Amino acid sequence: HRRASLNVCVARRCVGERDVRGPITIRRMSNYVKVNIAEVEDLAPQFGMDDIGEARFARRALGAEQIGLSYYRLKPTQRVGFGHRHESDEEVYLVLSGSGRFKVGDEVFDVAARDLVYVPPSSMRGWECDADGMEMIAFGSHTEGAATDMDQEFWA
Repeated sequence: HRRASLNVCVARRCVGERDVRGPITIRRMSNYVKVNIAEVEDLAPQFGMDDIGEARFARRALGAEQIGLSYYRLKPTQRVGFGHRHESDEEVYLVLSGSGRFKVGDEVFDVAARDLVYVPPSSMRGWECDADGMEMIAFGSHTEGAATDMDQEFWA
């Protein structure tokens, strides 16, 4: 058996082209990258959303080019303050814990732990949680340079 050599590097967290707070540890093997989601920067504070929860986007830390992965944690009874849609990227949301509601287009429906929600490109979506909060992962395709539309009035 060949033993794979483990390369541990410390990388700068990067948003756009600028470095942001502190290093993260990335373990790169010959066939994979391992990153703990807790080490990926929480970007919610940069957008004035730290009072509602966390938002961690792992694509760059993983070195992925064609897929995106995001971790969201909403504090109890919170709602994301906007809707969004992607020009060409589909997404799947996996509720890890808690419960709440999704709004996709004009439809609102309940979600709970272990529910999967598929949202095709160009469908506006948003979510809110109940008194137990909600954790979820969003993953899907990523097209560099593709537009993302935000709607601050989506779930007013």
